[in-house]
Amino acid sequence: MEKVFNALKTMQDILSEKIDLEQKILEIPKLLNTQEELLARMKKSFVEKNMEFEKAKTAEAEYRNSLAEAELKREKAEKNMESINTQREYEALDKEIEDAAGKEQEFRNKLQREIRIISDLDKEMKQNQALIEQQEEELEQRRRDIENEVAAKEAQLKELSQRETTIAEELDDPDVLFKFERIIRNKMGKGIVAIKGGVCLGCNMILPAQFANVIRQGEEIVFCPYCSRILFYEESEQGEEDFFDDEDSGSLSDLEDIEYEEYYEEEDDDEKANMEYDE
Repeated sequence: MEKVFNALKTMQDILSEKIDLEQKILEIPKLLNTQEELLARMKKSFVEKNMEFEKAKTAEAEYRNSLAEAELKREKAEKNMESINTQREYEALDKEIEDAAGKEQEFRNKLQREIRIISDLDKEMKQNQALIEQQEEELEQRRRDIENEVAAKEAQLKELSQRETTIAEELDDPDVLFKFERIIRNKMGKGIVAIKGGVCLGCNMILPAQFANVIRQGEEIVFCPYCSRILFYEESEQGEEDFFDDEDSGSLSDLEDIEYEEYYEEEDDDEKANMEYDE
């Protein structure tokens, strides 16, 4: 059985590395998504700026026309000053010139404001356009890097799968291997652990002496009734004779209910967790 346990330990390393690689492959595109979202926001901002720019350009044209009309009206009124005959005509025409001049100044101020807005927006849009182009280049480069990174990790996965297949053929027990992989996925990469001093080093639970002795004999694959991991024997520094006490530790019969209830209940939990992982 020592050869089997060694094979399972190697399989554990392979499966743990595979799970880690699979997770990293899933996480890699998330970095790309962040950059894509940033680029989308930048483009949206550029479109909004462009709309403001076009609106300002329209307002500028309107104010130019209004200013030209006000100037024309003022100039016409000033020419008519030469042909007035009465004080009343003078006052009316003077009022007309004053109003036209006021409108002229108002439109000139609004025109200058729109010109400043257009200048600022044009500068911002050029800067945004440059940033968008830079971001697009970086994003494209990032896509290529991710493709290469994913390809490299998939090559590693393929190599690990080949090693896994080789070891699986040596073990020749599909049921144990299937359960072993599920345990590793659900137990943070640990599927086979030692018992030391009668204690499972996976869940730190004290095992009954009779149960621990079965593991110590090393003649079969035994699963921990508490955490479901495969167990193998490891000598305790203080020795086993002083530690084991049949009266305190119980016997294999005491674990029957645990094996049929807690163990299989945990099997169901593992199956649910595995289904969630597969999704």
